[in-house]
Amino acid sequence: MPRVKTGVVRRRRHKKVLAQTKGFRGANTRLYKRAKEALLHAGQYAFVGRKLRKRDMRKLWITRITASLQLIDTALKYSWFIAAMKKANVQLNRKMLSELAIRDFTSFSEVVKTVRGK
Repeated sequence: MPRVKTGVVRRRRHKKVLAQTKGFRGANTRLYKRAKEALLHAGQYAFVGRKLRKRDMRKLWITRITASLQLIDTALKYSWFIAAMKKANVQLNRKMLSELAIRDFTSFSEVVKTVRGK
């Protein structure tokens, strides 16, 4: 059986990896071995980053809701509000509550009144 050379296949794979590492610093964009390692690390960082973004967004929503509750009444606490929402069976998630607090404050105030029972 004749020997098979991988010239075209290898070249294509190398070009693909080097294209994906475009914009990386130093040898990480020019040398295949370094580029491949950098690409693996970049993928790991991207995976972790996607998880962290979810955590950061939830923190932002909670902060916005807390600030809006303070505008309505300084005695209102976020934890009390969420517990009262569950008790009143109001099924709005934090993201939607945050959007209401920013874009339509009167509707948010109505939700708070509903939860308070007034």
